[in-house]
Amino acid sequence: MVRISPVAGHYVTIDVQGGEYKVFFLEHGAGRPLVCQHTAGCHNHQWRDLLEDEEITDHYRVIAYDLARHGKSDPPHNKEWWKEEYRLTADFYTEFIVAFCDALELDDPIFMGSSFGGNVALQLALRYPERFAGVIPVEAADYSPGFFLDWWQHPQANAAQVCASGVWDLMAPQSPERDRRLTWFYYTQGSEAFKGDLYFYSVDHDLRDRLGEIDGERCPVVMLTGDYDYLTTPEDGRRTASQIKGAEFIEMKDIGHFPMSENYPVFKQYLEQALQKIEARLETRVA
Repeated sequence: MVRISPVAGHYVTIDVQGGEYKVFFLEHGAGRPLVCQHTAGCHNHQWRDLLEDEEITDHYRVIAYDLARHGKSDPPHNKEWWKEEYRLTADFYTEFIVAFCDALELDDPIFMGSSFGGNVALQLALRYPERFAGVIPVEAADYSPGFFLDWWQHPQANAAQVCASGVWDLMAPQSPERDRRLTWFYYTQGSEAFKGDLYFYSVDHDLRDRLGEIDGERCPVVMLTGDYDYLTTPEDGRRTASQIKGAEFIEMKDIGHFPMSENYPVFKQYLEQALQKIEARLETRVA
């Protein structure tokens, strides 16, 4: 019996800050676009269970892309990118996401990202509230210092093993071992970009004095944080949401820093709550 997934992959070319990027993305479903950003140093494999979940894709066009330099999305084709150190900034990151959504002509998408993808969701709500129907920052906070470290790419260490092993204890022990092993495996493939991603995560992203500028009524914000996450704890997420006008916070039980790949069935319950909250806000706005 041949079992072919309904998920389809495509490339789209976008221009960001003078660079030409061929961006790979997976998609499945119909309805409002739900655009998904993977975690630092990883790729869109993390969203595979969501992409194949017909209970979600019957209502949403789920789109999971690989950020430039990750997965199947190359560095810029028109630059000698290898001559400079990769350091992801909030300016580039947000411009990249908006350019991607514009290239696909997405109308009122919801944006969801995890970890450094959750942090950029907050940046999008601040910088481009008119472009998104809402954002779901997963495992996010206003500030996440302390993780931009040289030893992620130390010449005397196996960078892939260091990066992958660094994520193991961020997952909840209740999560299925198969899924935790897969999440670990994803990180063995993305070590080259990991340190540069963490420049955004721990250095360039700092919204401690700007959360009050985000209007969660104009661009609904529903934050999700797992209770086993010690990088961005539930307390961090709750504190961040409390300073955003109209934002909501949901603590996810028995799950860690990589909820969509470490234990999707548990994550799905909370994702559905977040989507319902955003859709309810949008219906009220129309009425």
